[in-house]
Amino acid sequence: MTPRDTARTASAAAALALILAGCSGAAEDPADGVPGQLRIGYQSIPNGDLVVKHNGWLEEALPDTEIVWNRFDSGGDVNTAFLAGELDIALAGSAPVTRGLSRPLDIDYQVPWIHDVIGDNEALAAVDGIDEVSDLEGRTVAVPFASTTHYHLIAALDEAGLGTDDVELLDLEPQDIQAAWQRGDLDAAFVWYPVLGQLYEQGARPLVTSGELAERGWVTADLAVVGTGFAEDHPDALATWVEQQDRAVSLLREDRESAVEAIAAELNLEPGEAALQVDQLVFLSAQEQASADYLGTGDDPGALAGYLRLTAEFLAEQGEIDTAPDTADFENALAPAGAEHAARP
Repeated sequence: MTPRDTARTASAAAALALILAGCSGAAEDPADGVPGQLRIGYQSIPNGDLVVKHNGWLEEALPDTEIVWNRFDSGGDVNTAFLAGELDIALAGSAPVTRGLSRPLDIDYQVPWIHDVIGDNEALAAVDGIDEVSDLEGRTVAVPFASTTHYHLIAALDEAGLGTDDVELLDLEPQDIQAAWQRGDLDAAFVWYPVLGQLYEQGARPLVTSGELAERGWVTADLAVVGTGFAEDHPDALATWVEQQDRAVSLLREDRESAVEAIAAELNLEPGEAALQVDQLVFLSAQEQASADYLGTGDDPGALAGYLRLTAEFLAEQGEIDTAPDTADFENALAPAGAEHAARP
């Protein structure tokens, strides 16, 4: 069995466990409308979501709800879990969320929160001797498909005058990228921390970072998505979830050391390494998110819808999705009510 087969087997086992959990009595809602269970999909990304998880803030804020945390390796896996009805709220990058809101997936979810704007924590790294993206022609490059780095890899190749057919492109999850890199099977990979940091330790060099691509108009972010049915049935629980995320952003800004310690513990890193990763992301408060630059308001959707539309246009041009939805479709997918509520004094 290959490492990829092993990973898929593990993912299938995790999905089965989620299905069984979803069938348990804990998932039934009490009469007062409080959710009996909240199934959260998180990723190993150094942002406020890990602060909330580590400190048990949701468990304290929703004492009558069973909080179930499930780790995913990529936004593509999150989309698969949503399609299977296994998640209520999860983190996914803006590119997989764009895919999820587009045909053929058409996932019925909304965006209530922006976990972070992606910077240099994602990068296209290459072995020594490859100095430019154009040097990747004919080389073996790995990336988790349907992720923000997949989107950015396509953009980076496009800028260099290359297409995906000009490289040997492998669909590998981050842990599989690390193993393949150690075997010497790869010339380059577009991936995020902590695996990106491990590649750097083994001599990899960054050709371009997501932060640099964002400056050239290819903006990506880690977004929260919530099932539309859950959002409609449990608006108070969703608002509470947003409040805890905003609380984490406040901790990151006002007591960075405590926030970094929580993130380091979740990622099994030394605080110094966790701090370096935290510094490569941009975190937004509820007040900032409930503005025209991001989520906007219920009456006036924000600029995030435009960024998702641009992503969709590019993905459609590359044949990654059937067609780009209208901007209005992305505006309808924004759910700023929680951020608006949390931003009130």
